[in-house]
Amino acid sequence: MIKAAVVGGSGYAGVELLRLLARHPEVELAVATSRSEAGRPVAEVYPNLRGVVDLRLQAPDVSALAACDVIFFATPNGVAMQYAKDLLARGKIVIDLAADFRLRDPKLWERWYGQPHACPELLGEAVYGLPEIHREKIKGARLIACPGCYPTAVQLGFWPLLASGVVEPEFLIADCKSGVSGAGRKAEVSLLLAEAGESFKAYAVPGHRHHPEICQGLEELVGKPVGLTFVPHLTPMIRGLHATLYARLRCEADLQALFASYYAAEPFVEVLPPGSHPATSQVRGSNRCHIAVHRPGGGDTVVVLAVIDNLVKGAAGQAVQNMNLALGLPETAGLDGIALYP
Repeated sequence: MIKAAVVGGSGYAGVELLRLLARHPEVELAVATSRSEAGRPVAEVYPNLRGVVDLRLQAPDVSALAACDVIFFATPNGVAMQYAKDLLARGKIVIDLAADFRLRDPKLWERWYGQPHACPELLGEAVYGLPEIHREKIKGARLIACPGCYPTAVQLGFWPLLASGVVEPEFLIADCKSGVSGAGRKAEVSLLLAEAGESFKAYAVPGHRHHPEICQGLEELVGKPVGLTFVPHLTPMIRGLHATLYARLRCEADLQALFASYYAAEPFVEVLPPGSHPATSQVRGSNRCHIAVHRPGGGDTVVVLAVIDNLVKGAAGQAVQNMNLALGLPETAGLDGIALYP
């Protein structure tokens, strides 16, 4: 059995990792950490795991983590990079759900995340963990940077269009909406029910830290800069992410066939029938991405709709998918749960 540790086990992404790993056929959950909840049983903090996860949360300790084979960091930005070098030197696999190893330019990382990078020498080694695009690189990787939830949906939605060259990379728009769990488990006035409920708003319009991550991925795909306008929104729901993506056609193409071809062999991406409008409720609790493609009025604008659960395919589920690939396990192991409905 593979021994796994979850650092940051008391956050929303952390508890999703615990939920998924607890039922993984090849994994033994050995360590779960939390500075704020150290000493408490996991099942006391998250009663949904009662009878499933029999661990106490503990303060992070490198020796305890190094006794595991794979260490997941479901922690705030800037934490994983403090541990990664030591754990890698001990032959461990590090999978970071935060942004510490997503951007390859340390100066760009410092600009967007407000602190110098602790181990910039590892940025070139880190593999960006979007399996549908980087599957072969993930296999055997020892340091994996899981994409953010917005970048996951946006890149999956744009990828077939850009990879095939049927749209203009200079004109891309990503209009995205996420549930409040995307902001993490913290006390913040803007996330209170009385503030976020019965309301809907855009935020970070002048610049969001996921913008350079998305651009980096898309630019690597097309080999040149892209023109992307990215606007995130906070919606009054707990979990779920909806990306409405716009691009301008530069040649005729059978868009439905294009998407169906690109994702035909993907276990977690479902291209819906023509005319479909995917909803976040269709993927809640699952590691799936549902995509629909439209061409309004037969014009030159393509509209792609992509939905994911921000805590699963946008975080914990994708991290487990990456672990499976890195360790040579079946890619779908531990991730075959059916979405919750309603």
